[in-house]
Amino acid sequence: MIEIRNAKTSDADRLLEIYDYYVRNTAITFEYETPSLEEFTARIEHTMKRYPYLVVEVDGRIEGYAYAGVFKDRAAYDWSAETTIYIAHDSRKSGLGRMLYEALEEKLKAMGIQNMYACIAYLDVEDEYLTKNSAEFHEHMGFSKVGVFHKCGYKFGRWYDMVWMEKLIGEHR
Repeated sequence: MIEIRNAKTSDADRLLEIYDYYVRNTAITFEYETPSLEEFTARIEHTMKRYPYLVVEVDGRIEGYAYAGVFKDRAAYDWSAETTIYIAHDSRKSGLGRMLYEALEEKLKAMGIQNMYACIAYLDVEDEYLTKNSAEFHEHMGFSKVGVFHKCGYKFGRWYDMVWMEKLIGEHR
């Protein structure tokens, strides 16, 4: 059984376990060290004050999470949100990401958010730490590439680009 629900701070252990894989083994996140449980829990609490933070469970076990946050910290940007998604590395390409992001989009629309943004690590030639899967996933979800920051992130002894992708979800009246 698959269920998408709002995250709780008591989920932090499992969410951190999912995130830890990406910190240690990939350039998907540019963090070098996995945050402590206390720090990660505080991040969840901070996000949930204003934005949705969702988890997807399969047979009662959390297999991924997605959340939104501030796009830019100025009032004029209040109709935009930056989105993030992580799926347990052994549950990728199972359709869970699509379900989770569709649920996140619906929650954001209900809040009056007009634009979704994603900042994604990228490189032209895939390596052992980074593939194009995230950018391709976002494209599949209706996002389009709007910008590239070249060689702005350094991890595992090499430089990575970042791409900004956007999806307009509102009517912009």
